[in-house]
Amino acid sequence: MPDEPSAIPLADVLRAANQLVSAGLIEDYALAGALAAIYYTEPFTTYDADIVFVAKDKTRSAGIPAIYSHLQSKGWRVEREHLLVKDFPVQFLAASGLTEEAVRQAKPIKYEGVPAKVFRPEYIIAVAASVGRHKDLARIEQLLEQAKMDKASLDDILHRYNLKLPKK
Repeated sequence: MPDEPSAIPLADVLRAANQLVSAGLIEDYALAGALAAIYYTEPFTTYDADIVFVAKDKTRSAGIPAIYSHLQSKGWRVEREHLLVKDFPVQFLAASGLTEEAVRQAKPIKYEGVPAKVFRPEYIIAVAASVGRHKDLARIEQLLEQAKMDKASLDDILHRYNLKLPKK
């Protein structure tokens, strides 16, 4: 994911996530899913951004209503499970277990000057293995072929969460 403007308003998404931290609505966050994978691989088409966050609100709602309310007050719209910034869909997903560890271990980056964090490739692979959809299996293969990663760390994560990579 080069540090150059694109059709995806990613800098706006990351700015908003940083504002949620500053406002005390979330503890921490990281970019996950396809856009996180693209940081480490050749680009491919994606239709939304996934922001995985560590909730400050430990109730069942994880503070999602407050997050939506805050972002709507900044001009974001809601469409089904997504918030839209400049018509680009963004999902805010509460972290737990593997994804909370992934947020806490995420790689600090700057994108168009905006500080942020992105899941490390080992965690992208582990999360994809836990979900197991066809597109997740393709993402695993692409990351294994293209991303530089710590194989021992990947093996450790997979072992601790009782996950297995798909057979080729």
